[in-house]
Amino acid sequence: MKRAGTKALRGWLAALFLMVNVMFAAIPAVSAAAEQPGEVGPAVYIIRAEQTVESGLQSHLERAYAEAEEAKAERIVLVLNTFGGRVDSAEEIGELVRSSKVPTIAYVQGKAVSAGTYIALNAKELVMEPGSTIGAAAVVDGSGTLIDNPKTISYWTTTMMTAAELNGRNQDIAAAMVNTDVVVEMKEIGRTKEKGDILTLSATEAVKVGYAEYTANSVEDLLKQAGLSERTVIEVKQTAMERIAEFLTSPVMKTLLLIIGIAGVAIELIVPGFGLPGIIGVIGFGLYFFGHYIAGFAGMEDVILFVLGIALLVSELFVPSFGILGILGTVSLIAGIVMASPNAESALLSLVVALVAAGIIVFFIARRFKHLGVWNKFILKDRMTTEEGYVSSSNKSELLGKVGETLTPLRPAGTVRIDEERIDVVTNGEFIAAGIQVEVVMVEGTRVVVRQC
Repeated sequence: MKRAGTKALRGWLAALFLMVNVMFAAIPAVSAAAEQPGEVGPAVYIIRAEQTVESGLQSHLERAYAEAEEAKAERIVLVLNTFGGRVDSAEEIGELVRSSKVPTIAYVQGKAVSAGTYIALNAKELVMEPGSTIGAAAVVDGSGTLIDNPKTISYWTTTMMTAAELNGRNQDIAAAMVNTDVVVEMKEIGRTKEKGDILTLSATEAVKVGYAEYTANSVEDLLKQAGLSERTVIEVKQTAMERIAEFLTSPVMKTLLLIIGIAGVAIELIVPGFGLPGIIGVIGFGLYFFGHYIAGFAGMEDVILFVLGIALLVSELFVPSFGILGILGTVSLIAGIVMASPNAESALLSLVVALVAAGIIVFFIARRFKHLGVWNKFILKDRMTTEEGYVSSSNKSELLGKVGETLTPLRPAGTVRIDEERIDVVTNGEFIAAGIQVEVVMVEGTRVVVRQC
């Protein structure tokens, strides 16, 4: 058992060491992907945000804005076409747009609803494509149901109103895009947003109420109207690594990777040997951290903290620590996962969902392969019956009533010969000399009692 445990432990540590090496090896590739030559002179940077607002988009925009600032670009055109996404990511992107040294023109192509509306309001200018829409920024849960928590609604309403105020836009209109209780009359378009509705504006309406500066049929048309058509135009596209990061850090994918990681490691711990489940589990965790690392959310300290947690949990199986190693390993593992995520609340939610799903998977796997469980190494399952070939002690009941001769004095214990077999016996307290005939009068388990004939 000790050798098997040591071998398994070495296998786990080798796999974890390999995962860390893969992460370190990715550093040059990620750095090379992020490096783009800076442009000289006035230029317009085109940055597209045509996807769900989440951590992957945030990472891409942070890199793109950094390049534009380094190149001392004259203007950034942020092309928006999104149904929205995470509020926390929208706030981070909004801060990025608002605080950038390079002024931003938000160009809405198609739609910029929910979190996309907030991002657009943080830009210096807002231009819309004919037929596009903006608004519908109410806070909803994962299923699309409106959240009716007063504190949440109040916070997001205030946040939207503050963004609208940045460039002199009507704050009441921004509030009406979030809060169903807000009533606002828009005389410019002859329309009133009634209680119970969420406001959405068309491109034409947005221009009339002062939310958009003008409409443009294309990016080229926008540049012409903005007097930027003679500038060098540079479009910053997502790198392959950023696309990978966007995929791996999406809410569904990162939860799935945690399920795979937790289930794989747990199954490996209850099935002897380092095999396929453990390898798949390590790969799952590795991809989780790899995606967050590429996106710029996880550092090597987070990976090391997680690997340390796994190592401590594995060590708990082979080193008696009264649960101390297990507790430290669990804390270290959870801390590594949460610290690697851009949002602790989101990471904890994904972790809880993953634990429940993985627990169900492990339960059924454990039932199916219970005969291989690691606990079977510690539990004696054979029944020690006569039918199974086990005899706890010799059966002496057949000696009752037999007569033999003492080979040694009985003081009161000694030895007698019965049917040519030496038997250890005792008397009821009396002394019997050697060479005397005795009779077995009682048998109690292995205790044989005799008396002189």
